[in-house]
This record gives sequence, structure tokens and C-alpha cells, in this order.
Amino acid sequence: MKDSLLGLSEFKILEGIQENENDILIRIETNSNPFYCPHCGRPAKFYRHGNRKQVILDLPIRFKRVGLQLNRRRYKCRECGSTFWERLRSVEEKRSMTKRLLKSIEERSMSKTFVEVAESVGVDEKTIRNIFKDYASLKEREYHFETPKWLGIDEIYIIRKPRLILSNVERRTIFDIKPNRNKETVIQRLTEIGNRHCIEYVTMDMWKPYKDAVNIVLPHAKVVIDKFHVVRMANQALGSVRKSLKANMSAKKRRTLLRERFILLKRKHDLNERDSFLLETWLGNLPDLKEAYELKEQFYWIWDAPDSYEARDRYRYWRQLCVSSNCKDAYKDLIKAVDNWQDEIFNYFDKRLTNAYTESINSIIRQVERMGRGYSFDALRAKILFNENLHKKRKPLFNSSTFNKAMLCDTFNWHDVTDHNIAGNYGVDFSTLIKELEKGDL
Repeated sequence: MKDSLLGLSEFKILEGIQENENDILIRIETNSNPFYCPHCGRPAKFYRHGNRKQVILDLPIRFKRVGLQLNRRRYKCRECGSTFWERLRSVEEKRSMTKRLLKSIEERSMSKTFVEVAESVGVDEKTIRNIFKDYASLKEREYHFETPKWLGIDEIYIIRKPRLILSNVERRTIFDIKPNRNKETVIQRLTEIGNRHCIEYVTMDMWKPYKDAVNIVLPHAKVVIDKFHVVRMANQALGSVRKSLKANMSAKKRRTLLRERFILLKRKHDLNERDSFLLETWLGNLPDLKEAYELKEQFYWIWDAPDSYEARDRYRYWRQLCVSSNCKDAYKDLIKAVDNWQDEIFNYFDKRLTNAYTESINSIIRQVERMGRGYSFDALRAKILFNENLHKKRKPLFNSSTFNKAMLCDTFNWHDVTDHNIAGNYGVDFSTLIKELEKGDL
């Protein structure tokens, strides 16, 4: 009865279980002697040659940490004269804990803080970090996410530095995160994608190293500039005009315009009755602001075009209006950007792909960073990429033959009808990541 409490068949529980407020200590010994010498391989020609007490940590019981006090035996081989300690199948020798506890720590350290895991099992936080590091290295070798058909390239800020993030635009998942966004790093990572010929489109912002890397490694893929990076420049131009007009306003008007600046950023057709009234009041009193606002609206109108031909015509018309306006200096950077990246910008109308959701990923990953203060970049990356609970997977195709095989057996077992074909793994699901953060499980 006592042995079943432990659930480890190679051990038996001895008398004298001790328990306090936080911990349980269970005295154990092995059930059988060794069958052969690990040095010479010869069977059962050895005798006992001492022993020592060893504490092995195990899974908690009733929310209390568990230590197994083993009286471990040492043997000497009569044939080769070598000595050896009895081997323990269920124990991870390197960590002095059971293998099942090690597995639990590996899994929990992906979604809990190292301090929390350490306190729950009764080990040093450094031990948890080392276990996590080894586990992350294993997962790095194991995981191969499916190559995106539409690859997103962007950057996110982790530990105050811009890091490269690759995403599956179609599946809305994170494909990979790298420590920097240098051209060499992008080239190296793209080169590592075995079936990169499957990538049809690559979305990005107007960062030349990204484009150069894609042209080198993925010359067949079509580059698409994320439209939100482009239209944001129109908002910035309008903002610069608004700020320049504040110099000639009273303090009260400056504060009011600052408070109501978000009305200027909205599309005109999205304004409610109150916002429309406020907008018309401001634009009626400030002609330069009105001109800048109309140019912003005209630029947004380009993106409502049905195809790239119409969009290019609308841009040419907008450009002429802009060049002849009083606000041309505010919009000169936008004109220069569109002129330099025209093909990539108007490729958007082929598939209308964007990296819009990576903007939210930035704020999400910052939350992960805050929750795990003191984590290294590698630790944060592993917690995001290799947490299996966050992965979006493709189920294998329906296979009726597995049902037929199961029916041949006397006892029906649902596991017998499971199709064990490896399902595709698209990476870290964006929506699942949000839900887990909201629940506080990361």
C-alpha cells in the first residue's frame, strides 16, 4: 500500500515517513540487486562494498515537496575488481531527482517563472535555470515549424534592443525570433529554411537590409511593404503640421488640440457626429491644418483602390496635389519613401498582406518580459517559441483504415484509432499567446 503511494516500481518504502509544513521525507531502498557488472558486463559475481545515504527529489505530494532518502548500495565485481553504485532507472543522476520530476520542471519552466518552479519543488533557482537551458537546447534541435507561404519580417523590442521576428502571415503565428535584425542574421536564418522555395510573398517594412537579404536568398519571392508602415507616415506628416501651428495658439487651445489630436488621425467616414463637429471647427479656423488633413485623407484613399493600376494612378494624382500644396515639406519624406519603394509598396494589391498583428506582438512580448524580469534574451525566446501549449498545429487527414484495424481487436480503445502521422506545426499561435497572457499563465 505504501509502495503504491510512490508509484516507482524499482523502490520500496521503508518505515519512518517524516512530514512537516512544507516537505515530506520518505525513506526508500531498491527492490533488487544488480544483474551484471557495468564495467565488464559479467553477471552477478559481485558483493556489497559499502553504502551511502542520498536524497533524491520527487514530484510533490499534496502540494508538499518530496525528498526520497535512499540508502544507496555500492558493489564490487569479483571478476574485474571494479566498484560501482547500484543504477537507478527512474533517477536523473546529474540533478539528483527523479526523471518524472525533471520532466515536470522542464514543462512548467516554459510557462512559469523560475522562482515559482524552484519554490514548488524545493531546489535552487539556478538549478531550474540550468534545466530550462538544457531543455531549450533540446527543443531547438527538435522543432521545425512549417515553412510559411507568406513570410513576415519585422522587429520587436526585447530587453531594450530590436530583435528579428519572422512570422507566418497566413496562419498568424510566430515562426522564429533572432537576437538582432542585421542583414547577415536575416540572410543566415532565411538560408536555414530547407524548403524556402515554398515562400511566395515576404512582407516587411521599408528597411533595406531586409529587402537585400530576401533578394539574395529568396529571389523568387515577391516583396510586399506593409501598408501600415506607409500610411503611418501620412499620420506623422499631419502631426508635424499640427505641432507647427501650436506655436501661435493660446495655451488653452494648444491643450485642446493636443487632447483632440486623435480625431485628426481617424478616417473621416469613421467619425461620429460630435467628432465631425469638432473636426470641422478646427479645420475651419486653421486652413493649413485643413490642407494637411485633406492630403492625409487623399493618401488613405489610395489604399481603397481595387488593384495596383488604379492605386498607382491615385498616387500620381495625390503626389501632384502634395507638391503644389503649402504642406509639401511635411509630406516630403512620405513622397520620397513611396518613390523609392514603389514596386514593393504596390505589390500589396496582389494579396493585400500586412504585418499588422506583429504590432500587437510587440506589446504582448513586453508583457512576457515584465513578468520574467532578469530573463536573458535566450530564455525569453525559448519561453515563447517552445511552449507547446502555444503552438498551432494542423491535424492529420482522416484515416478510416485505423478504425478498421481497431475493430479487429477484442477490446475497443480510442487510442487505437488515433492517426499517429506527424501533424504540421505552424509555430506560436498569436491568439493563444494573448489568451495565456490574459490568464497569467506566462
